[in-house]
Amino acid sequence: MLEYERQLVEQGKQYIAGVDEAGRGPLAGPVVVAAVIMPLDDIVEGINDSKKLSAKKRELLFDIIMSKAVDVQVAVVSHNTIDTINILNATKQGMLQCINGLSKVDTVLIDAVKLEAKVPTVSIIHGDSLSYSIAAASIIAKVTRDRLMMEYDKQYPQYNFAKHKGYGTAEHIRLLKEYGPCEIHRRSFIKNFVEA
Repeated sequence: MLEYERQLVEQGKQYIAGVDEAGRGPLAGPVVVAAVIMPLDDIVEGINDSKKLSAKKRELLFDIIMSKAVDVQVAVVSHNTIDTINILNATKQGMLQCINGLSKVDTVLIDAVKLEAKVPTVSIIHGDSLSYSIAAASIIAKVTRDRLMMEYDKQYPQYNFAKHKGYGTAEHIRLLKEYGPCEIHRRSFIKNFVEA
């Protein structure tokens, strides 16, 4: 998973950030973006696409990444922004916010999204499975979002956000139809299911 990073190091790049998001697909809650610069001389075993890891493993790796990273930036883009500018633009907004927040960065590796930023960016399809840096960012974004959705579950227990994290599971859609939307539902996403 270090092929892209090694190529950039050979080109003289020192501060290589991975960028990924969590939560583009759900019917509720924010999209969370993370940018992570990991030291490449102290590799953390087990870092992989967050979707391939158990929740317990993600939590464990989250703490290790946060302690070892050269820099970490996280952006939480609200359901209101998603409804206003659409999910792709909301994701890009979060990515730029993270990149601009990094203190030092030479190149940014991004999972799938093409983005113009203040530094060179490389879009990699399935980047969270192919790049160590993007995989680290995917873990930070996923754990951060899951924790947020656990908090929302306490505010809106009738939707069971702790279980499905806002994704459009059969149970979530059933509860959405039963109770109607709450404050954090994305109106642009749920219009096919209920009257927003």
